Amino acid sequence: MQQTPLMISDILVHAGRAHADREIVSRLVDEPVWRYDHGGLATRAARAANALTALGVVPGDRVTSLAWNTHRHLELFFAVPGMGAVLHTANPRLSDDQLAFTILHAGSRVLLYDRSFAGLVDRLRERLPTIERFVMLADAERTLTGRVGAERYETLLAEADPDFVWPRFDENAGAFLCYTSGTTGDPKGVLYSHRSVVLHALAAGLDGGIGFTAFDSIMPCQSLYHATAWGLPFVALISGCKIVLPCDRFDGASLHALIQDEGVTFSGGVPTIWTMYLAHLKATGGTTGSLKRLVIGGSAVPQIMAETFERSYGVTVRQIWGMTETSPLGAISTPTPRLAARGQHACDEVIWTRQGRAPFGIQMRIVDEAGEPCAHDGKTSGTLEVRGPWVLERYFRSEASAVDADGWFDTGDIATIDDDGFMRITDRSKDVIKSGGEWISSIDIENAAAGCPGVKIAAVVGVFHPKWEERPILVIEADPEAAVSDQSIRAHLAPLIASWWMPDLILFDTVPLTATGKIDKKALRGRHGDCLRS
Repeated sequence: MQQTPLMISDILVHAGRAHADREIVSRLVDEPVWRYDHGGLATRAARAANALTALGVVPGDRVTSLAWNTHRHLELFFAVPGMGAVLHTANPRLSDDQLAFTILHAGSRVLLYDRSFAGLVDRLRERLPTIERFVMLADAERTLTGRVGAERYETLLAEADPDFVWPRFDENAGAFLCYTSGTTGDPKGVLYSHRSVVLHALAAGLDGGIGFTAFDSIMPCQSLYHATAWGLPFVALISGCKIVLPCDRFDGASLHALIQDEGVTFSGGVPTIWTMYLAHLKATGGTTGSLKRLVIGGSAVPQIMAETFERSYGVTVRQIWGMTETSPLGAISTPTPRLAARGQHACDEVIWTRQGRAPFGIQMRIVDEAGEPCAHDGKTSGTLEVRGPWVLERYFRSEASAVDADGWFDTGDIATIDDDGFMRITDRSKDVIKSGGEWISSIDIENAAAGCPGVKIAAVVGVFHPKWEERPILVIEADPEAAVSDQSIRAHLAPLIASWWMPDLILFDTVPLTATGKIDKKALRGRHGDCLRS
């Protein structure tokens, strides 16, 4: 058989030939909505590759983007790796120190950024000595040259040749450089290869994965800078989907308008986004319109959220689990015939309370403290380990392997796996609470508390206790107009959790989030870690 390398540019070429007229709609920063199609994307990505070549970018170079979910950012997803360079998708929600660290660690020579980051880039200029050229992702009249002397993206594209011969090279060459959120130290770089990205996209596109068809209109609400938006852009172009890009507007009203106006059938994102969306629907009496499916990940999906979407609005919810190190698809909660045979209620209970089953390409197991495999009985918990063709082997610029001798990667999650293969995260290893020698699942308490009327976000952390070593406390961020009290929360939790799991203290406060939209438990422990010492 022919040995054809798996190249990201082939996805672009396929889309431009097979379904060139499929629409792409993009909101922008301070510009009108942009509309073109897959064919237009292919042409502009070729122009971008030629423009980057003119700026001095050569194969193997790193190029940093600091951008939202827009068509220009999408063009870079194909132009940069397609020409043999590596796209570092910088996370603007990191601190200045961490953001500068990732750009320097990447060794990028060119920085392309959205207009809304002009002040940030000017502020960081002196801390980015490797950056030789700055390009603002805006039209000519809206480009702010600033202290960095930014060049105009649209001008560069207009002057570039629309034809580019995409080179062939080793499919194991780097394509994307994504960094972890750095909650326990400096962010770590994960270098995705062309091979890993294409295989991930093919597996994610299967019905046992995310599963798209040419009739879908997808709106990625997971950021393009976060693990390549869970790989959705590649799956969408392979499948011929319409693509709707919301830029930086993830509030409920903005998403509702795009869904209604553009016929969105599928979307995905972290739970906080869909909390805001449901709140908007409740406040306005709106409907979900064309929306049929959601994939929610980043943290455990509150069961009340899944129930509301499915039973009140007819929108199917699937949990997804993964991490930057898994590109990120590691599990998805798709039902099986054996599970469905147990009845709708039993099926829903599993789908809504499990992170999912490993898709084709991913192997998954749990091990005990001695590293021995645990039973997949749905009860025994252990450290979750994975391996597969889109799981990292070692971090960028690190000589140390991140996996064991057999290729297993320790995810840092504590989980169970049942005999149907459904995996359930019970905690992060660093977040699990051990009280009086017994384990307490912070995730289970959070999911139970999230179902209490008026609760917007629920977060549980373990803090020092003079007798029990650790005890859970619960931090509630309530809906602005809700009447939620300590008593109402405890009354709601009482029948849902073991009595000794009841939090020692319930606090009402803003729940901090990480740069990837997850609950920042490190910040919560720093803020409230001594609250039970006296």
